[in-house]
Amino acid sequence: MESTDKLTDTNAILAYLYETFPQCFIAEGEAKPLKIGLFQDLAEKLAEESKISKTQLRVALRRYTSSWRYLKSIKQGAVRVDLDGNACGELEEQHIEHAQKTLKESQERAKERRKQREAKAAEQRGDGADKKAGPRNNTKRPRKDRNFKQVQSKSSRPNKKAEPAVNLVQAELDQLAKEQRVNVKLGKSPVKGTISDINKDDVTVHLDSGLTVKVKAEHILL
Repeated sequence: MESTDKLTDTNAILAYLYETFPQCFIAEGEAKPLKIGLFQDLAEKLAEESKISKTQLRVALRRYTSSWRYLKSIKQGAVRVDLDGNACGELEEQHIEHAQKTLKESQERAKERRKQREAKAAEQRGDGADKKAGPRNNTKRPRKDRNFKQVQSKSSRPNKKAEPAVNLVQAELDQLAKEQRVNVKLGKSPVKGTISDINKDDVTVHLDSGLTVKVKAEHILL
């Protein structure tokens, strides 16, 4: 009979790897470059373990090695390690260059997305200001009625102060975890909620409104 407690959540699989192979997979701090072909070693090591499928294991390993923290570990002088943390040779120059290029491109994409969001937010704030300014330009002076009482113009009422803009940044998948408070892009304004589950690239968020939505990481703002 197949085990009913099979791990399908990527974060849970990573937590299992951190606990089972602490000399290889680093949960916090600077990561270590992994041995080439480590996936095969890992699959053989966990062959008797029914909790994790090879497909889910591959997804978790890809998440780990594509994180900024791991890419930063691919540098001159660093040494690859096996599952037990034993050294398995120095990094080749082409691997270092590839990792640095991948890291730079990922950071630039994140920066560009942040700029686009800020520009869009500024544009929306500007449009709102123009709409408010229009009626004020055409406002006539308050007139007097028959009893010589001034009639206050609606435009003379104090305007509500705009809420200060909050610059939210699009999240990367490896930055997300269960029970984390986040903002979800739904319509024009982000909606607050709490992550209840992460499965592969899908993030399930329980919104403060009571609704539950499943979105991609690119729709999550921090």
